[in-house]
Amino acid sequence: MSVDYAARTDAELVEITQAGDSRAFDELVRRYRDRVYRLSTKILRHDEDAAEALQDAFLSAYRGLPNFKRESRFSTWLYRIATNASLMKLRRRREGHISYEQSQSGQDDAEPLAIPDWSSQPLEDLLDAETREVLGREVDLLPANEKEVFVLRDIMEQSNADVATELGLSVAAVKSRLHRARLHLRDRMNRYFRDRLSRPPGGS
Repeated sequence: MSVDYAARTDAELVEITQAGDSRAFDELVRRYRDRVYRLSTKILRHDEDAAEALQDAFLSAYRGLPNFKRESRFSTWLYRIATNASLMKLRRRREGHISYEQSQSGQDDAEPLAIPDWSSQPLEDLLDAETREVLGREVDLLPANEKEVFVLRDIMEQSNADVATELGLSVAAVKSRLHRARLHLRDRMNRYFRDRLSRPPGGS
């Protein structure tokens, strides 16, 4: 009997894939490919690297699916894998484009990213590979519950309400976790810039 994969929920597709039908996973790839690519592009700012991170993410997801806990949302789990794949590629890279930027979302409840207090820094100091790598590492070190909110809200540019629905939280909880994530990042990046400005010219 043929299966209408497109009509199945994510949870059903996961169950079918776990039972050995890889065509169900093909539908999950079709369903989330564009969103995962968008996430990777937001982090990496490089199309080819984002495409590679996309492939790495889905390969890791397919391999990890037998251990996937069904009480979690597949999309949230996949975004976490994609974020890790993108950050790993970012750490390995020494050249490219800036990784994070202020949100350009037109949503009514959008808030500016504005993580570090670096407004007085020369622009060229913000665009080098070292700064991108440090910021990527600090995002990776956030507590898991703050990281997933930060990724969905400030990188994926979803609304607070959408993030709340995605994670099964209240909007207030999303705002609280996002606030903590931004404070952690701002503190760590400000410390990095203070250390960097204190270096002697030509020093490492």
